[in-house]
Amino acid sequence: MLEPDDDGGVVIGVGSPLMGDDGLGLVALEVLRESWSFEPHLELLDGGTWGMNLLPFIESARRVLIIDAVHAGGEAGSFVKLEKPDIPRFFALKLSPHQIDLKEVLALAELRGNLPEQTVVFGLEPAVVEMSTSLSPGVADQIPQLVEEVVEHLEGWGYKVRSRG
Repeated sequence: MLEPDDDGGVVIGVGSPLMGDDGLGLVALEVLRESWSFEPHLELLDGGTWGMNLLPFIESARRVLIIDAVHAGGEAGSFVKLEKPDIPRFFALKLSPHQIDLKEVLALAELRGNLPEQTVVFGLEPAVVEMSTSLSPGVADQIPQLVEEVVEHLEGWGYKVRSRG
């Protein structure tokens, strides 16, 4: 079992790898994990569809960067960056307690006064969110650029980022 990292930063890839472009956060996280190293330590967390289990990781971090598919009304594959004030956070009516998603996790962290000031979401506009284990071509083509944007942001936060390649 992973423990929350209290050393400062966490990058969380979220989404479902069984729902097409919804899994792009996990694909980008894996590219980040395989291609880059970070100093000081940076937690790279496969958040999948963990829901409320992400709360201790978010609340214990000084900085949180989330990678996800983001419906922002743009063209499929277009880059999206949301800073803390622009990230949707709210509690919504659910049909089941198993329907907790990232918005509710962020809302609870904020309600408890534990949502880090440095919280940002990086993502791509999805094209296809339906039963599929692969990304659509237009989104898959943009994963390298998404990872580059994440790396640049982490460097801005003061991380020394080195290519493993």
